[in-house]
Amino acid sequence: MARTTPSRPLDVEALFPEVSVHRRDAVRLHPRAGDPGIRESSLGGPLLWPGPQPWPHCDDDHPRTALSPSGPGPIPLVPVLQLFAADVPELPYPAGTDLLQVLWCPFDHEHGYVPRPEVFWRDSSLIDVEAAAPPRPTDTHDDYLPNPCVLHPERVTDYPNWDLPDDVAEALEDRFEELEEETGWSYWSHLSVSEGIKVGGYPTWTQDPYWPTCPSCAERMDHLLTINSAEFDGESWRTWLPVEDTPATGTIWDLPYEERSRIQCAPGLMLGDMGGIYLFECLRCPDRPFAYHSDCS
Repeated sequence: MARTTPSRPLDVEALFPEVSVHRRDAVRLHPRAGDPGIRESSLGGPLLWPGPQPWPHCDDDHPRTALSPSGPGPIPLVPVLQLFAADVPELPYPAGTDLLQVLWCPFDHEHGYVPRPEVFWRDSSLIDVEAAAPPRPTDTHDDYLPNPCVLHPERVTDYPNWDLPDDVAEALEDRFEELEEETGWSYWSHLSVSEGIKVGGYPTWTQDPYWPTCPSCAERMDHLLTINSAEFDGESWRTWLPVEDTPATGTIWDLPYEERSRIQCAPGLMLGDMGGIYLFECLRCPDRPFAYHSDCS
């Protein structure tokens, strides 16, 4: 079943034409529990992996936290996302590739105290061998192990919230407040940045923005994708809860916890306190330097 974000309740660009120049396209992935195949785009599903290539491991030293490994030794990375160009052509696939795979070490790392992701770009037509099940780390916590989910990519428009230029935000502050007082709709929560796990658009920051600088060209890197703990929160659900998941009566918060969780948090991830991990690449440099950042409430 497709997932459809409701149309915004107000015409953002008519109300605030100043933000129109900052609009960006995004693809909400809408993961839902399922049984994805190895040649399907998925979250937490099996990967189309070249048989001869060793499975990647993490050899980092991990900080001592509740989400740290119990002993030393290399830790196998776990599959997080697999995206084929046929499903998400908006990704900036390097020439000769049509497949993005994201894996991460499912333990806390010093940088952000979240899993450390790695990205792999591939030409799926050159992968003839479907690898057996990858090794599974031991002593891991469910918070960092995504449940297998199928995806329902949907194209939406993002307007910046935290990334709105300071001069524009200051000029619009009073009008934003007036709109919320008159209509109950918040530009920041309901009308700007799409939520959930997504490709492109703006990161769904919960703290001040942090855009990494490319180590090669010293320019700001590009937002590749966001992996969030939830599809929406207690404030934003009115515009980011898909139409197909809307209860016939009452609201999403009237559903039993287990039923709501299957919609709001299908992958079962908890990154900090309902936080997210943001992946970046530099599209100007041939070697595509990669970085990530995380934040939470």
